[in-house]
Amino acid sequence: MKERVAVILGPTATGKSHCAIELAKRLNGEIISGDSMYVYKGMDIGTAKPTEEELASAPHHLVDILPADAKFDVVDFKERAEQLIKDINARGKLPIIAGGTGLYIKALLEDYAFNNVDADESLRNELEQFAKEQGKEALHARLAELDPEAAQRLHFNDTRRVIRAIEAAMKGEEVNQHGAEELPFDMVVFGLNMPREILYERINRRVDIMLEQGLEAEVRRLLDEGVPTDCQSMKSIGYRQMLWYIVDGMDYDFAVDKLKQATRNFAKRQVTFFKGMPYIEWFELDAAPDYENVVNSMEQRLVEKFKLV
Repeated sequence: MKERVAVILGPTATGKSHCAIELAKRLNGEIISGDSMYVYKGMDIGTAKPTEEELASAPHHLVDILPADAKFDVVDFKERAEQLIKDINARGKLPIIAGGTGLYIKALLEDYAFNNVDADESLRNELEQFAKEQGKEALHARLAELDPEAAQRLHFNDTRRVIRAIEAAMKGEEVNQHGAEELPFDMVVFGLNMPREILYERINRRVDIMLEQGLEAEVRRLLDEGVPTDCQSMKSIGYRQMLWYIVDGMDYDFAVDKLKQATRNFAKRQVTFFKGMPYIEWFELDAAPDYENVVNSMEQRLVEKFKLV
């Protein structure tokens, strides 16, 4: 018998965490974060992590579990999330995954196997040749299609790491396509989306709020604590642009513009990535989303699907 799981995904700034918390309250659920950055302690503002009050309102997992300089990847997420789904179901509760890290969630839901990512000489040679013929930016664009989050973190000039990230994503997908013939969970997957211009306005406003809340001070504190500027977490959106300002001397307003632009580009890539997951049940939101109605619809669907009382 397959384990039950509900999922809420979508591009950044669409209200996933809010909906997940409301559902968890109503349906005796526990939330598993599907955001690759929520795992890091002390990185709260730049990640738009739920507030302490929100985190306390429903059980959360994979939040604040690692120091800021730790490594965490899709393999770590999949292993931890699979165990959490089993544990939460065993307690008679409903696991609810909420987040926008597309590759993490897709790898979990489609049971990617990352056992043999290491040596595939032919694929590596093919990618190296592609970079020579088409250019580093074209290679980076291929990564963006497979793993938008990694593409945001890696510069197109870092060809070796870009190729490694493409290998990881492609090998997992390949094993899945030739391996698991059916999806591993009894699942309902909801997606939140909105028209691009509305989403971009929300993103710009969210960045403004992060700055008002003290994003610069958060990055300075991390630096004071000795977090290296080249570690995985500090290369992510928000932290990278603040480092350009704090460490490299970039003009503040220009760095903020770059931050907003990077977040908008990331959201665009997320939407494209999620189109490759045909089982998503989409909610198209407007400029003033009626989240109460959205959560009501989600609740009804889950009650019917999982025979919840």
